Amino acid sequence: MKDSLRRVCCLVALVLVAGCSKEPEPVDLAHTPTPSPANVKPGFINKVWEVSLSTGVAPGTLYAFLSDGTLVITSPNSKAAFGAWTFKNGKLTMIEEAQEYKTDILSLSHEELRLKSHNPGGSIEIVLVPARVAPLPP
Repeated sequence: MKDSLRRVCCLVALVLVAGCSKEPEPVDLAHTPTPSPANVKPGFINKVWEVSLSTGVAPGTLYAFLSDGTLVITSPNSKAAFGAWTFKNGKLTMIEEAQEYKTDILSLSHEELRLKSHNPGGSIEIVLVPARVAPLPP
């Protein structure tokens, strides 16, 4: 009960943070031949994304790339994990437990974010969609 309540609270906080900011314009980074200008903000920031398909991450896992560089990852079977992320010169890096993972953005739209994370054990692909928000229990 405590874990599910904690997960719901975390999700609500993420949704509130995402809802309080202006949604950036989508940028198709996979087809950008030159590095993005410094003022371009990728469309995945301040949204709660849910894994729909992956070669290494459980479906239903939630990701949020907060505008302050915080990465939040949680799933129905685990506590929320906090890491960091950077986006410099058109390149995404995710940092979990002090380990940096160069990550390719394969495609990006309002409906889908496709990533390929280059982990030490091999690359994994992750397809994320906007998270479904469940109502809070009474």
